[in-house]
Amino acid sequence: MQVPLYQAKAEFFRMLGHPVRIRVLELLQNGPVSVRDLLSEIEIEPSSLSQQLAVLRRSGIVVSIREGSTVSYALAGGDVAELLRAARRILTELITGQSELLAELQQADPQPALTPGGANRYS
Repeated sequence: MQVPLYQAKAEFFRMLGHPVRIRVLELLQNGPVSVRDLLSEIEIEPSSLSQQLAVLRRSGIVVSIREGSTVSYALAGGDVAELLRAARRILTELITGQSELLAELQQADPQPALTPGGANRYS
């Protein structure tokens, strides 16, 4: 039985839904990074990083590269980096819109002054 596309997309985004996995993907955007360097950048326990790398590897979004005793990870394709850039653009637009709305709200309805007892002076 084939999984509907919307369900496959939901599972894909669920796989991305962990801060450590997102951070790993961000660090891999510029090329392969060793596990040692990932650990120093992310500052988590090695076992936790290993679990998150395994999730990414099983999904096919990253690949491992062994050179002697050093293991590095790399993005399996360039589309992941584009997805992260798109997420950054979307978040920037959302946050910009929220800050503009906040400024508008603050200008439209100034807060009444509070008296020392905490009630506003109009009570």
